[in-house]
Amino acid sequence: MEHTYQYALIIPFLPLPVTTSIGFGLLLVPTATKNIRRIWAFLSVLLLSIVMGFSANLSIQQIHGSSIYQYLWSWTINNDFSLEFGYLIDPLSSIMSILITTVGIMVLIYSDNYMSHDQGYLRFFAYMSFFNASMLGLVTSSNLIQIYIFWELVGMCSYLLIGFWFTRPTAASACQKAFVTNRVGDFGLLLGILGFYWTTGSFEFRDLFEITNNLIHNNGVSSLFATLCASLLFIGAVAKSAQFPLHVWLPDAMEGPTPISALIHAATMVAAGIFLVARLLPIFIAIPYIMNLISLIGVITVLLGATLALAQRDVKRSLAYSTMSQLGYIMLALGIGSYRAALFHLITHAYSKALLFLGSGSIIHSMEPIVGYSPDKSQNMVLMGGLRRYVPITRTTFLLGTLSICGIPPLACFWSKDEILNDSWLYSPIFAIIACFTAGLTAFYMFRVYLLIFDGHLRVHFQNYSSTKNSSSYSISLWGKEVPKAVNRNLLLSTMNNKVFFFSKDMYKFDNNLKKDIRYFNTSFEKKYTSIYPHEVDNTMLFPLLILVLFTLFVGSIGIHFNQGVIDLDILSKWLTPSTNLFHPNSSDSVDWYEFFTNAIFSVSIAISGLFIAYILYGSAYSFFRNLDFINSFVKGGPKRIILDQIQNGIYNWSYNRGYIDIFYTKVFTMGIRGLTELTQFFDRYIIDGITNGVGIASFFIGEGIKSMGGGRISSYLFFYLFYASIFLFIFLFF
Repeated sequence: MEHTYQYALIIPFLPLPVTTSIGFGLLLVPTATKNIRRIWAFLSVLLLSIVMGFSANLSIQQIHGSSIYQYLWSWTINNDFSLEFGYLIDPLSSIMSILITTVGIMVLIYSDNYMSHDQGYLRFFAYMSFFNASMLGLVTSSNLIQIYIFWELVGMCSYLLIGFWFTRPTAASACQKAFVTNRVGDFGLLLGILGFYWTTGSFEFRDLFEITNNLIHNNGVSSLFATLCASLLFIGAVAKSAQFPLHVWLPDAMEGPTPISALIHAATMVAAGIFLVARLLPIFIAIPYIMNLISLIGVITVLLGATLALAQRDVKRSLAYSTMSQLGYIMLALGIGSYRAALFHLITHAYSKALLFLGSGSIIHSMEPIVGYSPDKSQNMVLMGGLRRYVPITRTTFLLGTLSICGIPPLACFWSKDEILNDSWLYSPIFAIIACFTAGLTAFYMFRVYLLIFDGHLRVHFQNYSSTKNSSSYSISLWGKEVPKAVNRNLLLSTMNNKVFFFSKDMYKFDNNLKKDIRYFNTSFEKKYTSIYPHEVDNTMLFPLLILVLFTLFVGSIGIHFNQGVIDLDILSKWLTPSTNLFHPNSSDSVDWYEFFTNAIFSVSIAISGLFIAYILYGSAYSFFRNLDFINSFVKGGPKRIILDQIQNGIYNWSYNRGYIDIFYTKVFTMGIRGLTELTQFFDRYIIDGITNGVGIASFFIGEGIKSMGGGRISSYLFFYLFYASIFLFIFLFF
């Protein structure tokens, strides 16, 4: 077994040959490199598959042997300073390696078809391989300096991939926003690393854990300084995992290709922050204030991400806020010491979210021939609807991923989210109430996404519809204010046009040009006038979806644990035994059937309530509930209606405007820094330069004035010289 561990060094380096080969090939022989571009994609998948097999082998050995292996070699030694590099194989690193490689392989296979018509196909695969290699290097790092190096490489790769279509102004702006926001966290991380090195004299994890705990328990270090350094380390994780208040880059990161969104949100960049907190949890546990801070940030992010997802129209942005909220659950679990539940949810969420993002890519891919290749249209859920008839496989996989995120059993996320909710009740009832309420919101907005895309009838924007202007297609108001009599009433009720959804009448805001181009039509019109429909994607893109469905269905079984022995599949606890022995977190113990069903019924009831409300407001049953007398009597006119409208508009505006956080940052930081620079420029130009220029100008005028006083007579010059010299001598002697 130890012989196998010795070759774990290849894990981060095996994907690199593809990146270097593509780079040198495009530089030296670009034509030949482009001609064999499918071979490079195959090699990317092959090498990452080898890494996956190696990681799986190490994980199996850890489950059976419960061991941790670390290998170090000296990089530089100077007097008392020694820096060592190496790799650490433990349950945490093996779990992350499995996630990165399995999700990465599915994304690479999917990308081969998704990016086949893109001119940057080879560049995309070069970036992807380097991204995977950087993340694998980060999770196998043995010390903080090594983590920081790979941490920055992961940030660089995300910058390149988010701005992959850099000719789009929105993509260029998004990658810059992600870069700047993460630099804030990275600077804090660097300061925290230096602070702990100054305290402990080591970058190695085991030394850090032992020395820091001893210093804190023996009052060998100021508690304020230790708390400050730990907070700085946590800031790095907050930025990378898009936690409040450094979450603003995540929804804009959707400007990159959809496969990149799947990789970033499932197993790489946002998971890096979670990994860092989990890796440094022995230090954080010794500082109670930091654990409280982690749990507080987690619960705020849980609620904020869910509320911001309520009114989004972009399918990828809705999923991005879902990722933010689910990562908040994981951070909350880490903050309350539930190490096992946090890693369990990290695993289940990674596969479910990868499935959803790749499914959204298939939806976007199927809509592009109809609405055009503009992300504003192909990703807009208002222009979709009724796609269940055209993309049945994608619809089924997307539904399973949605139900998993909602916490519906027996899908993967149910088991992990239920465990987090149970542990949160033991820690803080307030946090538990917020987490449970957010679970209902999650079910609501995720099922809303599903219904907007697949339920009802297709709402489509034609590129060329001049021949259909006099047909039975009616151009109607986006808010359903004017409805021609010829329009089928039931069809109109099934569209989002006539749905108010307790927000505001201006829920869907478009520019005037887009308003003119929207056409709603019924089935007979589709058959008569349309030859282009949304279509199912190719098998190359469907294969990763089906594999991820299997993970979504069955990966939750690794954490099922009951103490009666009826079900004993708790592989996760065996896997995590070496890590949990390091710091004894408050993970959940085995539960009996009665306790399990009691907790499950409560959490599932919350999720089903969210699904039911979403179905009432967005599903085909809307027309039935809309005509119920008690609903009409409640909402028709009067003070109740006014109050309800105000609440609706407030919730909608909060969600649609991203909680006004971006606006606040723009006014306070962007405009504030710009105003400060303008003030500095004014001070430099008119004060500093003004004094210098004023001295020069004054010297010029004084010289000119003295020059005009000269008469050319030496005797006059001698007289004035002796006169002024006498005055100065008199002052010097008598005063």
